[in-house]
Amino acid sequence: QVQLVESGGGSVQAGGSLRLSCAASEYTYSSYYMGWFRQAPGKEREGVAVTYSGGGIMHYADSVKGRFTISQDNAKNTLYLQMNSLKSEDTAMYYCAAEFGGVFRPRWWLLQDENFSYWGQGTQVTVSS
Repeated sequence: QVQLVESGGGSVQAGGSLRLSCAASEYTYSSYYMGWFRQAPGKEREGVAVTYSGGGIMHYADSVKGRFTISQDNAKNTLYLQMNSLKSEDTAMYYCAAEFGGVFRPRWWLLQDENFSYWGQGTQVTVSS
């Protein structure tokens, strides 16, 4: 069973930055997708950014393109989300998720939370204007 633990959330003013981290327990899978999702109060959970273990694939929600960057450190089994130019509408609980397997998946599929099997407990991000 893979465990994902997020950290790095907090409160920041609009225009500020935060970096989220997701530490994954050791696993034997060599191919996988990992991503960040978020859920604001009263809204459905949405995909924010997704990447592939082998690199070369990164997808972002239109609302965060140019402001957020997803990255990973495979040696540390850690996923990151650098969030810059934060806006009040970025306020949400942010979740790390993983789905194992090397099958090609299109952007629309990867940004849907229902397609991911493993989840962290979430970390809160609050942006004040």
